[in-house]
Amino acid sequence: MTSPNFPPVALPRYDRSKVTPGIVHIGLGNFHRAHMAVYLDDLMNQGLAMDWGILAAGVRPADARMREALLAQDCLSTVIELDPKGKTARRVGAMVGFIEVAADNAPLIAAMSQPNIRIVSLTVTEGGYYVDADTGAFDASAPDIVADSRAPDRPATAFGAIVAALRARREAGIAPFTVMSCDNLPGNGHVTRAAVVGLARLSDPGLADWIAAHVAFPNGMVDRITPATGPRERALAARFGLADDPVPVTCEPFRQWVLEDAFPQGRPALEHVGVTFSDTVHDYEMMKIRMLNGGHAVIAYPGGLLDVEYVHEAMAHPLILGFLDKVEREEIIPYVPAVPDTDLATYYSVLRERFSNPEVADTERRLCLDGSNRQPKFIVPSLRDALAAGGRIEGLALESALWCRYCFGTSESGTPIAPNDPNWDRLTHLAAQARDNPHLWLDQRDIYGDLGQNPRLRDAFARQLDLIWSQGTVAALAAYVSGTATG
Repeated sequence: MTSPNFPPVALPRYDRSKVTPGIVHIGLGNFHRAHMAVYLDDLMNQGLAMDWGILAAGVRPADARMREALLAQDCLSTVIELDPKGKTARRVGAMVGFIEVAADNAPLIAAMSQPNIRIVSLTVTEGGYYVDADTGAFDASAPDIVADSRAPDRPATAFGAIVAALRARREAGIAPFTVMSCDNLPGNGHVTRAAVVGLARLSDPGLADWIAAHVAFPNGMVDRITPATGPRERALAARFGLADDPVPVTCEPFRQWVLEDAFPQGRPALEHVGVTFSDTVHDYEMMKIRMLNGGHAVIAYPGGLLDVEYVHEAMAHPLILGFLDKVEREEIIPYVPAVPDTDLATYYSVLRERFSNPEVADTERRLCLDGSNRQPKFIVPSLRDALAAGGRIEGLALESALWCRYCFGTSESGTPIAPNDPNWDRLTHLAAQARDNPHLWLDQRDIYGDLGQNPRLRDAFARQLDLIWSQGTVAALAAYVSGTATG
């Protein structure tokens, strides 16, 4: 039963039996269900977009568990908004099916080959696009990509499945779908295009040319803080009377989506539910990725080292908050370009409020996750711009040093840190070596590229890492916040 202090769960106000699929979404996680699916549900509640239902898909064996859970509840997703003024819950009905998960992706390819599918969207994580850190280009030598190029009819990756479906559509004379990334990547449309065209070129250059000429890859910026689902989230769903849902989603009230309007086969009328269509998506992207995602990294690792569990608790720590304030204002914001109708100082104030929301209960561990993929996208670009401008880098160097110390595998209390990165074994080994030879950390070209050889960065990083090891995280933060750190 619903708790007496909780409002009733909002249900779809439309006839779901009349919703037909127009979108295949690959990588169905919490973020998608709290973001794109909610926007579409809002449209359908207005009687619009009934032919833009979502067919969910996954390319990993683990996706089969999500499929089983959602099919058991008719593909309805519970989304709980964690507003400090009062929590609300809704059942989102925009998803109309979940494609069978198979090693060769045959069911997914067949679904994407159907003419009613006009958009294929993705959330496959920032690290899932096979980008070479040195060049920023598609990495055609990645083992998964090489394997797909040798067996294009039995692809294992999302991009291989997309290429196979586009081949099938071309052969059948069906117009290609639009490919829309919903991941946090600068120029995510360009990056997705490079992956799809690059993979196709390895096995079928003619198809690659056709894709390059005819398939749209709009850039987009997405934003909504969506914690991982655990016992707390399931207990919260139960208080709304939804104890039988094993995969509820919780999220902050804030959401944002900015898109290029490049959809040759049509699109939902998302402008009616708050989506911004713009030719300057890159500016919004850079603002969000550097200020929000970069800011998350800034508060993640000191909190992790000091055994802080939740993000809002980190924001209540005066030194962590002071660290964030100074890095944002002196080392990140100065290199963020102007954004239409947006004041960067106001945007940062909103970020502080969002990070401090105790209802979200986002964990520091989640922010620390996957640093080897996130640092090159969220921190290194700010470092590169600051160094090129001769600006301050001490705070960003401290952030990198804190990440290195975190990857050593214990907090400052000696508590073991469970593996928290796909490259954890490599990182822990290097972090131990870097204690005596800090420059080894910066020599990771897949993370720092050539920037790791910059003398100013090497000097600042070594100094900060030595201070962390000799005096501790609190002392390093205090020195930076007070201005006694040099660099």
